[in-house]
Amino acid sequence: MSDRIRVLIVDDEPPARAEVRRLLQTQPDVEIVGECASGAQAIARIQADKPDLIFLDIQMPEVTGFGVLQAIGPEGMPLVVFITAYEEHALRAFEAHALDYLLKPYEDERLFAALDRARTRLRAAGQKDDGRLQVLQEYLAEARGGTYPEVFAIRVGERYQVVRVSDIRWIEAEGSYVRLHLVEGDRLMRQSIGDLEEMLLDPAKFIRIHRSAIVSLARIVAVEPLSRAEYTVILDNGDRVPCSRGYRNQLREKVFFSG
Repeated sequence: MSDRIRVLIVDDEPPARAEVRRLLQTQPDVEIVGECASGAQAIARIQADKPDLIFLDIQMPEVTGFGVLQAIGPEGMPLVVFITAYEEHALRAFEAHALDYLLKPYEDERLFAALDRARTRLRAAGQKDDGRLQVLQEYLAEARGGTYPEVFAIRVGERYQVVRVSDIRWIEAEGSYVRLHLVEGDRLMRQSIGDLEEMLLDPAKFIRIHRSAIVSLARIVAVEPLSRAEYTVILDNGDRVPCSRGYRNQLREKVFFSG
């Protein structure tokens, strides 16, 4: 990327836009390419100006911040810092791969911290698409204090169902979702299997054995060779999950094979 970070500010409230602009104007490497008062305006400006970073309000009339992300799509979307007065949007914001989430009213230092994350990743990665996921991983690692979550809150209708990570036997990819095979029943979670593996699962407790499957190490009771390169992993409830050739070494690193 260039030495300057091109930023778009999107908020339907003029005072909120002015506050973001005031703070960003103190940063010599930031270029404000525009301001938008609606989601519809933002879609047009993103497509025309291709900014590196957007400070994006969520609750806007007609087209919300999430609507902007849907309209642009993941390939064309720059890094996003959501700004909102509503804490309940946080989970959905991170599901949308937001870089950060600022809850109004926020301290100046909080916005500068979000900008620093964008600055570091854009310059290190050289391109914003490669940086977005890694920045989110770093943010979540920092937020959880180096630990991994013990529960997932999964949207089911109008509420969130809590799932304990210790109850997961294995995880199966289903398009943009994953199916959590639990001790009691299954649950669908809107998350790619790759993101789930990288950000939320403790590698000491889970192992990827197929491009479509992750298993709990504690639930493995047997490994059955199919050929020199492939195995079937058998879990404590009798489920049989294939381990493909490409993940063979990962399995052998976690499970000691004698004889």
